[in-house]
Amino acid sequence: MTNFLMVLEIIVSVLLIVVVIAQSSKSSGMGGAVSGTADSSFGGKARGLDGFLARCTIFLGIIFAVLSLVLGAMINQY
Repeated sequence: MTNFLMVLEIIVSVLLIVVVIAQSSKSSGMGGAVSGTADSSFGGKARGLDGFLARCTIFLGIIFAVLSLVLGAMINQY
């Protein structure tokens, strides 16, 4: 059971990395923060692919955290 959960956590972590890298940048970096152009990029709902990737990031992050806690508890039992 522990080995299955470890493999599942590796798969989830790789998927999480891919999803985060696939997202487009929502700010224009430090230059935009100084000039104030980054203010218009915050707020509103993301639609299309960006919205889907944002939801996947949250979902995979929650799964990763739960798997980490479960694996930690299972390993400490031995």
